[in-house]
Amino acid sequence: MIWDANLSSCRFFVLWRSCRCFCSSTFGQLKRSKSIPTQSSQKLGNLLVAAHITKTLSRSGTQNLDADSIPFSESLVQHVLRKTSLDPFKKIEFFKWCSDTHGYKHSTEAYTQIFRVLCRTRSRSHLNDNVVQYLFSAMKNDGVLVDSAIFKLLLDAFIHSGQIDSALGILDQMEDLGATFSPHMYNSVVIALVRKNQLGLALTMFTRLLETSSGGVATVPCEPVACNELLVALKRAEMKEEFRKVISSLRENNIALDTWGYNICIHSLGCWGDLEASFRLFREMKESSAGACCGPDLCTYNSLIHVLCLLGKLKDALIVWEELKHSGHEPDAFTYRILIQGCSKSYQVEVATRIFNEMLCNGFQPDTVVYNSLLDGFLKARKLSEACQLFEKMTQDGIRATCWTYNILIDGLIKNDRAIAGYTLFCDLKKKGQFVDGITYSIIIMYLCREGQIDEALHLVEEMESRGFVVDLVTITSLLIGLYKQGQWNSTERLMRCIRDGNLLHSVLRWKANMEASMKQQQKTREDYTPIFPAQGNFSEIVDLLSVDGGTDSGIGSGDEELSDMESGSADVDEWSSSPYMDQLANEVKCNGQFFKWFSLSKGRRVEAKGMNSFDIDMVNTYLSIFLAKGQLSTACKLFEIFTDMGADAGSYTYNSIMSSFVKKGYFDQTWGILNEMGENLCPADVATYNLVIQSLGKMGRADLAKSILDKLVKEGGYLDIVMYNTLMSALGKAGRVEEALKLLKQMRKSGINPDTVTFNTLIEIHTKVGRLKDAHKFLRMMLDAGCLPNNVTDTILDRLGKEMEKFRHQKAPTNGKGAD
Repeated sequence: MIWDANLSSCRFFVLWRSCRCFCSSTFGQLKRSKSIPTQSSQKLGNLLVAAHITKTLSRSGTQNLDADSIPFSESLVQHVLRKTSLDPFKKIEFFKWCSDTHGYKHSTEAYTQIFRVLCRTRSRSHLNDNVVQYLFSAMKNDGVLVDSAIFKLLLDAFIHSGQIDSALGILDQMEDLGATFSPHMYNSVVIALVRKNQLGLALTMFTRLLETSSGGVATVPCEPVACNELLVALKRAEMKEEFRKVISSLRENNIALDTWGYNICIHSLGCWGDLEASFRLFREMKESSAGACCGPDLCTYNSLIHVLCLLGKLKDALIVWEELKHSGHEPDAFTYRILIQGCSKSYQVEVATRIFNEMLCNGFQPDTVVYNSLLDGFLKARKLSEACQLFEKMTQDGIRATCWTYNILIDGLIKNDRAIAGYTLFCDLKKKGQFVDGITYSIIIMYLCREGQIDEALHLVEEMESRGFVVDLVTITSLLIGLYKQGQWNSTERLMRCIRDGNLLHSVLRWKANMEASMKQQQKTREDYTPIFPAQGNFSEIVDLLSVDGGTDSGIGSGDEELSDMESGSADVDEWSSSPYMDQLANEVKCNGQFFKWFSLSKGRRVEAKGMNSFDIDMVNTYLSIFLAKGQLSTACKLFEIFTDMGADAGSYTYNSIMSSFVKKGYFDQTWGILNEMGENLCPADVATYNLVIQSLGKMGRADLAKSILDKLVKEGGYLDIVMYNTLMSALGKAGRVEEALKLLKQMRKSGINPDTVTFNTLIEIHTKVGRLKDAHKFLRMMLDAGCLPNNVTDTILDRLGKEMEKFRHQKAPTNGKGAD
């Protein structure tokens, strides 16, 4: 090997001497002819030597290179580093070999070239901290410094390769080398800090970037990628105020968003309930597209449809969907998924089915999420047979069911009076060891606790932990309520024996102890019948409170001025616009100033399951449920008072829980006070809130007012669930308005919701009370044919029906004796 190496060096030396002799001879002849400059011979020699070095490096690396036989020069090193055929690893190896073996000091241009080699190859597998640290150290020893553009190139390369720590470490190296921090690097640093999840520093750097603007013209342009990544990170972190401040800063500095940026802002602000801001951005996006290629795209429409569905404005979402088809864009799989989810959550299963069929006809294959959404919608609408057929189609189409699919099935079977079938499915899945997770156990445990089977529920908790599933807050609260309903207030030790991971349970117990201590410290200042929600007015004013624009200040004046603004807004609509309905909505926002979020599509939950972020309010809701279930309204109100005084934000579930007890006791003025406080705290009413309002008005004998509220709810884009239909049927029936109750039944079926046991019980009862016994018996047969299982309420109603029928027979029977003629 030594002989081969020496031979190779000798051959290289001979080749190099021959090249020099040839070049010298040729140069002498050309010099006499004065046709080619003197540097030509040197360039030709460097090319030949660089070719030999490249060939040697490709075959065996630097081990066969002889430093003594190579005439090092800046141009020679540059020739080798620029060889596109040479592997980047070999270039880096040669660069280090020149410094370490021969003591050669590289120039600034050589360092610039090697850094570009590191950054501009596709794989970047050679880009690591050790190589960069060596180059920085060598550059410091050689006393050279590359310009800031190379540092930015390095920074971007590390960011794109996911090495965020190394990217941020370059900033420290720049300071150590004495390099100046160029403003052009701000964009890259913002991206690095965002991906490192250091949003505070990213916001600071972003502010510095905007400070480079002077006179409204940015000396250093804010790159859209940096701005968009920052906005996405702020959305994920739910940093709403910071998100809005970034948008305001961009406007103040006359920095325009690109299409991606507009879509991010429209989606984020809409998800946070700020519908007016989303429409303003859409309007601004369309206006700005006249002079630039930044118009709405399919993602814009999908974002707006998603926001409208999320805020319960399904009617508007469906119109925008139809408008999308004529706007030059075609709906994609995400469009159909958004609409099917929105329709299913709004109990519009017939519309969801139509969109599902259209999706299939257009060649889109529904995924698991679409099937799960539609399956959940069928089960909520009590369409059990349709749900089973959909599940069979799902398996036949090869769509793999997930744990979430079976959780929907089990929960739907239980809520559709098929609890045994749901429990059997759970047991079968458990034996197979698949499609069962912590949520599945939680659903069954909640059902067992509701049925009073605490021992079986605790056994499942032990089994749940043995399988490695975490007992979450939802499960613990279900067990607590089940125990306390049975009078086992001090049975927490029993829970501690069942739950091994006691961190969460200890937090619950500590919270309970603090709560009891707080309630003992404060004197009882309110009686059970004393209102804790002071309000002026009467409960019959509920229509004005729940009106979209009732009680809401538009902030633009009133009377003729407002009318002229509306007319001018309508005049701004472009006749040739591809989205006239969206333009109309945007103009309504412009004229009205704001939208009042008066209805929430998502129902309030007792436990949000957001970890410690919602722990306090989750516990408040849990113990409120316990106290209210035991009839301790004053204790529940005292707990609510303590935590609202501490600054805790009550949600829809909290208000609905207290409102429910007030309604049951007939405290309608207090109920009015709760609704007023919900409006003042910008807490939107959900379906449960409206159910309580209808129930209250029914007890007050104001069925007419209840019907007008629901008509307004549907007109403004809200939806009715089966509980609301049943509540209003009962209210109409008690007011003697049986025909209107029957019309409501037809409307219920037309919307795709099948009657349940409560529906038939209500219909049988109201027909019995008005003496329409044949109709009552007809609904009894319909109830049995529909597979709805009678309950205790049904037995009570049937006893009354039997007595009425017997009484009717006696009245119709012929009389004997003297009074017979």
